[in-house]
Formats: sequence, C-alpha cells, structure tokens
Amino acid sequence: MITIQELRRRQREALSLFKKAGIHLTASERRTIEIADFGLNAFTETGLGVLVYVNTDRCCAKELAMWPGQTCPQHRHPPVGKDPGKEETFRCRWGRVHLFVEGPKTKRPGARPPKAPRGAYTVGREIILKPGDQFTLRPGLRHWFQAGPRGAVVSEFSTRSTDENDRFDDVRIQRLTQVV
Repeated sequence: MITIQELRRRQREALSLFKKAGIHLTASERRTIEIADFGLNAFTETGLGVLVYVNTDRCCAKELAMWPGQTCPQHRHPPVGKDPGKEETFRCRWGRVHLFVEGPKTKRPGARPPKAPRGAYTVGREIILKPGDQFTLRPGLRHWFQAGPRGAVVSEFSTRSTDENDRFDDVRIQRLTQVV
C-alpha cells in the first residue's frame, strides 16, 4: 500500500530512469506509470515501475523501471482459459538485469533474492542482460529478476498481459498496488 504522494514521487523517479535509457514519454504516459509494490511495503527492495504502451487480445508492450538492486519477485504466467499463458521477451535498455529462470543453478550468481519465506525463490539459472541483450520466456516458466547496482530499464514485449493472473511463489505478494 502506498500513498498518493509516494505514487507521484515514484512516478517521477521512474521517469528519470526512463530518460537515462533515452525513452521519451508523453504527459499522459507519465501519469499512467504504475508503481508496483507487491503489497510488501518495501518498494526499493521489491517493486517495479511499469508503463504499459499497449495491451490487446494479441500483444503487449511495456517498459519496466527498476531501482538499484530492486527485485521483481519469482512468479509464472499460467494458462488462462484457452490461452497457454503469457510468453514474454525482456530486452535490457539501460543498466543491468539479473534474470533467474528454471534450469541448472548458476554457481556464483551476481544477485541474491531479498529475504522471503521459504520457497519464494527457488529458480537459480542466472542470465545477465546488459543493454541490447534480450531473453524470451516461454509460458509458465518460473522467473524473477533483479536490477544491477545502478538500476535498470527493461522493455517487455509479450502476448496479452493478465498480471492479475500471475502466480507468485511468495504467498505475501499482492500484484495490484493499493493507493491510499
């Protein structure tokens, strides 16, 4: 849960990160940046700034702003009705992103998950994305990601996004932020 004042401040900070990546937004887009705190009240540790450009029945395009060391918690995009689940491609625009997916665990990962209940972070194959690098996640693949020490901006291209259906492995997570 965040206050309207924190929402506006975080939107300005996200805009600053987008500018570092050379991404220019309209006034309308600046007002629609979502500040996702995942219900943990620890935004700079676990959170995201999200700008959705388009989300139709067939495709979605977003920008993700991440503060230094900030984590998007482990989750997957399950099937919804006849849809097999969201397939998404992450492309790093600025900074560095440590993406963790299912597969053999990386021996010396460059990032560590935040404190969380047992089972909240179980995947450990690390993929490091630097500007220009991208990786595509198949539907249903468990993943989490963390910004490097300067923060990061990531473009996400995907099939239809239904964030409300995401399945998080940390039972405390609330995907939709409450603003008071």
